Amino acid sequence: MSTVAINPGFTRAHTRTRRRPGSAVRLTRRGQVVAVLLFLGLLLAVLTVYGSHSAATGEAGTPVATRTVEVGQGDTLWGIASEVAEPGQVRAMVHQIQEINALSGASLQIGQEIAVPVR
Repeated sequence: MSTVAINPGFTRAHTRTRRRPGSAVRLTRRGQVVAVLLFLGLLLAVLTVYGSHSAATGEAGTPVATRTVEVGQGDTLWGIASEVAEPGQVRAMVHQIQEINALSGASLQIGQEIAVPVR
C-alpha cells in the first residue's frame, strides 16, 4: 500500500483575477475610437433628419427698388454701400447688398454687376 503525505502548511498559489465592480466591459483604444465614431455618426443622422427644417416661406418678400452698378477698379462693397446708405447705416446697407446679390463675402470682381438699393 502506498501513502501520500499531506502537508497542512503547504498551499498552492492560486492566481485569481479580481474583477472591479462596475467594469464589466473594457474597450481598447481602437474600440474607444470606433465607439466615438459610431456615436458621432448616429448624432449626425439624427440631426440631419430632425434639423433640416427650412425657415423659408412660400411667400415673396417685400420688393426693394434697386439699380445696377458695375464694379470698377478700386471699388469696394463698403464704398458702394456708403454712397447709398443713410449716415450711420453703412454696415446695414452692406448686409442688404450682400443679401440681394447672394454674395458670400465682401469681395467683388472688376466688371461685376450688382444690384444696389435706390435711396
